Amino acid sequence: MSNQAYIKLVPSSAKQTITIDELKELLEYYKEITTKTGEQLSWQYGQAAFPYEMEEVMNQQLILTSNHERYHSIKLSIDEEKDSNNNDHAPQTSIQFTLTASSTYGDKGKANELCKFLANKLQGELHLFNGRIMYYYKRK
Repeated sequence: MSNQAYIKLVPSSAKQTITIDELKELLEYYKEITTKTGEQLSWQYGQAAFPYEMEEVMNQQLILTSNHERYHSIKLSIDEEKDSNNNDHAPQTSIQFTLTASSTYGDKGKANELCKFLANKLQGELHLFNGRIMYYYKRK
C-alpha cells in the first residue's frame, strides 16, 4: 500500500514555510491534547490516538514508527517546489505524508487524522490519499 497525501501551504495559509522542528512541535501538541482528552474521559486516549515514535531521518524527513500490531510506519517530509502560477516565483512548501509498502490500513487512517489536524492548524490545502481536496484556508 504505497500512497501519498500532502498539505500545500498557500499564500493565505497561517504560515508560508515550515521546518521539521515546527512539524515535530505540532505533532507533540497533538499528543498533548489527545492525552488531556483521555484524562477527562478516564481513558488512555493519548496512546491510542498517537501510537507512534518520531524519528528524524534527514533534515527534511520524519518517520513515525509504531510497535502496535495495527500500525507500522508513516513518512512525513517537507518539500519546496516552484509554482509556475505564482507571479513572484516564491517556492511553495508542502508537507507530504507517505505510506510505505509495510504500512497498514490503520496507518492510513491515522495519517488521514493527522493530515486533517495539521491542515486545519496551518490553514492549508489538503490533498487526501483518494485524490480529493479539502480547503482549510479562507477562500476569496
